[in-house]
Amino acid sequence: MTVTTPESGFRARVQRLTRGTVVFAIALSAWSTGIGASGAMAAEGDAEDGAVELLVSAGASGTVAPGSSTTAAVTVRNDTTTNLSDGRVLVEIGHSPLSDETALAAWLGDGEATGDFDALGSETTEPIDAGGSGSTSVPVPQEALTALQPGVYPLRATLSDTTGGDADERASRDITATSVLVVSPASTTPVAVIVPITATPADGAALLGAEELAALTAADGALTAQLDGIAGTSAVIAIDPSIPAAIRVLGSAAPASAVEWLSRFDALPNERFALQFGDADAATQAQAGLPELLQPTTLANFLDPARFAAAPEGTPEPSSTPSPAPTAGPQLPDDAMLRAVDGETTGILWPRGDVSTENLTAFAGYLGGEATTILPSSSVSGPPGGHATIGGHDVLIAHAAASAALSDAAGTVSAAGRQQALAEAVAHLYLSEQAAPAVPLLVALDRDDSRTEEALRDAIEAADSPGFGLSALRAAPATEAALTSEPDTTRAAVLQSLLADETTLVSFSSILTDPQVLLSPERIELLRTIGVGPSDAEFDAFVAADEAETREILDAVAIPPSSTIQLLTANADLPFQVRNDLPWPVTVLLHVSPSDPRLDVQRVTEAVIPGNTNTRVKVPVSARVGSGEVDLRLSLTSSTGVPIGPNDVVRVAVRAEWETIGLVVFGSLIVILLGLGVYRTVRRKRQEADADGATAEETGEESHG
Repeated sequence: MTVTTPESGFRARVQRLTRGTVVFAIALSAWSTGIGASGAMAAEGDAEDGAVELLVSAGASGTVAPGSSTTAAVTVRNDTTTNLSDGRVLVEIGHSPLSDETALAAWLGDGEATGDFDALGSETTEPIDAGGSGSTSVPVPQEALTALQPGVYPLRATLSDTTGGDADERASRDITATSVLVVSPASTTPVAVIVPITATPADGAALLGAEELAALTAADGALTAQLDGIAGTSAVIAIDPSIPAAIRVLGSAAPASAVEWLSRFDALPNERFALQFGDADAATQAQAGLPELLQPTTLANFLDPARFAAAPEGTPEPSSTPSPAPTAGPQLPDDAMLRAVDGETTGILWPRGDVSTENLTAFAGYLGGEATTILPSSSVSGPPGGHATIGGHDVLIAHAAASAALSDAAGTVSAAGRQQALAEAVAHLYLSEQAAPAVPLLVALDRDDSRTEEALRDAIEAADSPGFGLSALRAAPATEAALTSEPDTTRAAVLQSLLADETTLVSFSSILTDPQVLLSPERIELLRTIGVGPSDAEFDAFVAADEAETREILDAVAIPPSSTIQLLTANADLPFQVRNDLPWPVTVLLHVSPSDPRLDVQRVTEAVIPGNTNTRVKVPVSARVGSGEVDLRLSLTSSTGVPIGPNDVVRVAVRAEWETIGLVVFGSLIVILLGLGVYRTVRRKRQEADADGATAEETGEESHG
């Protein structure tokens, strides 16, 4: 038996845009969209092809104990095409701590803070080549921080006396960067961190293939980095079950590194729960009015029984007991076994944040009457994080700003940029702790397929409370909260359209022996299309690709246009082409209907068309006229009557009298040839008789003589 896994080339899709390295650049304005970042102000008059950027951080992840000394790290990044001279960097701290998260946002976003600033130290920077960067450490003595009470203080670095440009035209550059320094003793507020593990197949494939899994689970692979970054922490893992499913469906053909990765994952002590398959968004499904969550139709078509055959374990001992009857084949895992997440906590959904109370009610119905929903604090009024109830429904609230900052840190390769983001995240958590002491907090990282081990570990350890996880957070007292988000039903409307297309594909697939070779991958692609991770722009691109693919599939089986057919006999088999661009054979019914009853045709002909071929289907016809032109209307359906492809009309030029003329001519030729044969035979016999007579006369004369 062969594996019926669909060919990825036929269902090539727009690849998901994986998040690249987050660059903490000048005056990041992304705060307004919910992605905070520490600022770095650019000098005026920067070169058109780049900018000079400044990054600053102090302490460990932006934190220092009261009365301690520390070091400020300042990084200069020269993205211009000219060299940058040495300069002088000054690090300052504000007198007044930032009062709340609004003040924190104003400082990091716009550089606005009240009160004066004190100098912490200054140092000379080294010259920096075009396209290069350099770092300078500025020691901060203990006495500079002794007077600071616990709080979040605005931190500022200014680079001056630097020049850049041509030798004849050097421009002075003064650059300012903003960050924060959290002066605080060890935090007593427990914080749980959720880390999603996702991986998107390339080229629009439904599941990760063997080569992709080998690369992702190699020593330097992205999935390996996820496990390495999580190991040893208390992070809660949220995993897309399509990842273990992709490994398990391969059976003995799964790469050794992937099998080892799955074993490592199962052995981790971290709490974990399963996302929806393909990380499909439950909110989109609830807003579309679906009675239950979408699942893959089946994963059976991805299985190859040969990869699950039990290996012999040596020669069995002789036995008088009759051997059992052989089974039909190896025992194949079912869908539940393939999708299983070992040790998972059930009853949890992590959708997009734009939900309504009605959606929460739908979630409970999806999960059998009880559900815990993870939502960002930007969608909720009340506490900035932790355990809450909304309309009687259980909710875990993730601190939106801290989650965004930690997500940026986890996705940043640059150590300088990562430290700035960590400082911001810690500042948000500190201010939340001050506003609601001892209330447990939750941080949830964004979906990201490409984090490095070091960046992910730094992000987790900056917030993670050892030993505090999902169960402890759910057991904490719940506060009452309310939703402030307005559901965006745009995606729900699109989902309804995609499901209508899927219904059309279900009917179309009746031409296949096993419809699931088409329907199963298409359902998985639909689940990925409505995933939580894609941005609105990515979602639109995926939908356009999905709709284009549906049209391509529905047009894959059709009758190609044909020129006029010459019918030179009264009875014949007319050949009609049927095109099948699918990778699998299809069974169709070819319907032929003449425009004139004087031409008899076989109205329905069944044909099996191999994959990726054009095949001739012969249809018997009989002409009742000697000559004329007749149109034949052609159409295809499945055996269940589903129309397949567009109809076509073929003109047939009947020249049946040519058959009679041909027979007459052929018969005449035969008569002539026979006559010539007889004539030549008679003539030859006469010649032979004359020759024999002449020979006899000559013989008689000789005897008389």
